[in-house]
Amino acid sequence: MQMNFFKYEEFDSPDLPNSGRTNMDADFLRMLDDARKIADIPFKISSGYRTEEHNQKVGGVKGSSHLKGKAADITTKDSRERWIILSALQKAGFNRIGLANSFLHVDNDPDKSPNVIWTY
Repeated sequence: MQMNFFKYEEFDSPDLPNSGRTNMDADFLRMLDDARKIADIPFKISSGYRTEEHNQKVGGVKGSSHLKGKAADITTKDSRERWIILSALQKAGFNRIGLANSFLHVDNDPDKSPNVIWTY
């Protein structure tokens, strides 16, 4: 899949090189690329695909969508940037978003409840 705004390496689990290319869901990446175009500001991916080991190391939940390659965490530097990215994610069709002080979690996991926003 061709992405306009991201490189697969941005989604690698730190303990498994090239895992972003082989494990990230193509539909998720297409939607995220669309959101990036809508936002018209860079997205810094702090977490994409995760191995079970890395997920445990960072305190990820059991059954995390990161394990399926259907999630990413996007670093935000301030409330304005958070608003721009959040709005773009919703316009791109995402309906599962987690809000934290320094990042946004987004996923499109069909096995989880849609139309939810939660806080960390």
